Amino acid sequence: MALILCIETGTDICSVGIARDGELLSLRESDEGRDHARKVGVFVDELLRETGIAPDDLDAVAVGKGPGSYTGLRIGVSFAKGLCYGLRKPLLSVGSLDALAEVAREDYEAGIVSVGEWERAFLCPMVDARRMEVYAQVFDAEGRPQSGVSAEVIDGGSFASFRSQGRPFVIFGSGARKCAGVLPDAVFVEVTPSARGLARLAQRVFDEGRTEDVAYFEPFYLKDFVVTTPKKKLL
Repeated sequence: MALILCIETGTDICSVGIARDGELLSLRESDEGRDHARKVGVFVDELLRETGIAPDDLDAVAVGKGPGSYTGLRIGVSFAKGLCYGLRKPLLSVGSLDALAEVAREDYEAGIVSVGEWERAFLCPMVDARRMEVYAQVFDAEGRPQSGVSAEVIDGGSFASFRSQGRPFVIFGSGARKCAGVLPDAVFVEVTPSARGLARLAQRVFDEGRTEDVAYFEPFYLKDFVVTTPKKKLL
């Protein structure tokens, strides 16, 4: 078992937590816009002081690897890698959609969200990718992947093979609200990305010895970053 610092910055939410043996000890997060570069270090410092944990006491640093915001992922991964270099600790990565599904499962267990026939449900975390596109993946109620990670332009036929099975199709995350009207048979619940979703998954990764190469690890962007030229202003 282990003491793991967990970092998730792949959306508008900047979230940092510390977990022991897969159980969250303390959490800091903010949804006040994309100020992750400043906040992530402040949050880590606050958590260490609050819990009385010295940086050298950490067994590993875990980071949400994406998909998500290009800039947010770069900030979180770069910060995690810097910590691992400086402290000589292993780097762990967790899929951001896996972690989001884990948050939904924890919220259900805690009674925060309510979904009928949860045990039969398909869980579909969605991260906003602008317009009607989302990064998404389908899981069962136990958090086991039922599809690969994909970039989906949502229309009435999206996820038809899952929605046609007569099981609850639960959507959540930063991209889900805009999809609720397009997928009227889907069950929309309020679940937001959080470092607490990494706690149990990161412990499993640590126990299995699946560490990343700190020098070469890169976020999972899914799509290439596209630089656009701003429109010229009219004088």
